[in-house]
Amino acid sequence: MKIAKQLPSYFNFITTVILLIVGGTLGNAQVIDKDGSDFNTSETEAPPIIYWHVKAYHPEATFMDIKAIDEEGNYHDVLVVQDSDDTSVMNVKAFVNGIRLPVKITLKGSDRYYPVKAIDENGTLIKIKAIAQNGEIMDVKGFSRSGNIINLRAITKDHKYYDIIAISPLGRVNGVKGIKMLDTEQEAVINGVPIFAHVKSLQQN
Repeated sequence: MKIAKQLPSYFNFITTVILLIVGGTLGNAQVIDKDGSDFNTSETEAPPIIYWHVKAYHPEATFMDIKAIDEEGNYHDVLVVQDSDDTSVMNVKAFVNGIRLPVKITLKGSDRYYPVKAIDENGTLIKIKAIAQNGEIMDVKGFSRSGNIINLRAITKDHKYYDIIAISPLGRVNGVKGIKMLDTEQEAVINGVPIFAHVKSLQQN
């Protein structure tokens, strides 16, 4: 199925701001599977895995970390995994106790918005939250839908909305969205949990 792509009107501004500050805020987030000093690599060898940071963003150039928070209140990284040269569609994972967990939009029931959760191997749901610099913790939700794309937002208590984006170590920016592949409410069952949509990093034009 062809994936619809959306481009916020301020996207070029986001990219400019990030390129100016990314060196100081993200550090070296690239992880290479093998020693970079080995130059005798095969032409068919897989490229190194690169991790993109997932952030909540507001046009005022405010960034917030996106974290998975377990039942004990521990924070865990939420990252985009780039495992090839193709960055058009990439997986979003929560890294909890050394294990990569899928991040999905679950069924909302009677809620206004769709919850965004990590799902562990036992089907336990782990909250996905945005963390402000002042320590405020915000929900991350499936906020609205356009075709097969679900727009994600971090939502403050006073109803201010932040887009969710992914930033590469070199300052490239992708949107982070939900994707529906089926017309039914239930998209799939992951580790026993019915989900509404997948969460992916999508390249913006």
